[in-house]
Amino acid sequence: MNTSAFHWISAMRPRTLPAAIAPVLMGTALAWGEAKEQVVAAALCLVFALLAQVAANFANDYYDYLKGADTAARVGPRRAVASGLIKPETMKRATIGVCVLAFLVGLGLIPYGGWPLLAVGIACIACALAYTGGPFPLAYLGLGDVFVFLFFGLVATCCTYYVQAEELPLAVIICAIAMGALAANILVANNYRDVDTDRVAGKRTTVVRFGRSFAQGQFIAAHVFAMAVPFLLLGEGYEPSMVAWLPLGCLFLWAVRLCYRLRPERTSLELIQLLAGSGLYLLGYALALSLWVLDASR
Repeated sequence: MNTSAFHWISAMRPRTLPAAIAPVLMGTALAWGEAKEQVVAAALCLVFALLAQVAANFANDYYDYLKGADTAARVGPRRAVASGLIKPETMKRATIGVCVLAFLVGLGLIPYGGWPLLAVGIACIACALAYTGGPFPLAYLGLGDVFVFLFFGLVATCCTYYVQAEELPLAVIICAIAMGALAANILVANNYRDVDTDRVAGKRTTVVRFGRSFAQGQFIAAHVFAMAVPFLLLGEGYEPSMVAWLPLGCLFLWAVRLCYRLRPERTSLELIQLLAGSGLYLLGYALALSLWVLDASR
């Protein structure tokens, strides 16, 4: 792999991509459990979600550079534009290009979910750009967690299910809330690490606004709700076998370990590893709960 390609892959922030994959996986499992699968629609949802995530990451790299949030004092992985690896204008053009590609992919979902999906897709792309860009950047106003929860939880999971099943039962919304809460945990881990430099740059993240103790509480609460979801689904008619509970039991132990690692005395490297671990956990949770749902739907 040449150096330039490596820089672009790094700018995509692979550690965050599980946030795009997990809700689509969950929504698809819920639909397939009801024998309402639409393979093409599910594939389009996945591609759109990944492109929207990459667009948000590119935009974040570009706008954080312009606003001075990515400096030499930053303790996380180096950013492509701030490090001079990719020129600002090149990153800007790449961001626009990925947004256009995501929009075109999203158009393919209209035959499955109708024209209202056009508004949803435009909102997704607009908020991906507005995450750190525009006159009211969401991340700088402390709304980044809300954006992630809504679009990588409720919107992604519910839309993936809807374009395949053309309905939206309560069980899907319950799972979507868990997806959004765990996706927001990736952001919590990132902002927990960057709290000092974000404060100096005027980036009023949730951690900057409310402190590290609040962030720890949010992180733990997301895991508690996620572990409660299977029990909530029992009330919606799901009846899994005993074997289906085993992966979720393993995830409980993993969740406890992640919560313990979100502590002020952790080094920047440990918090970077926590960010990656939170992303992998989200994907693992989506996979385990998807298998649980499929088993319970037989």
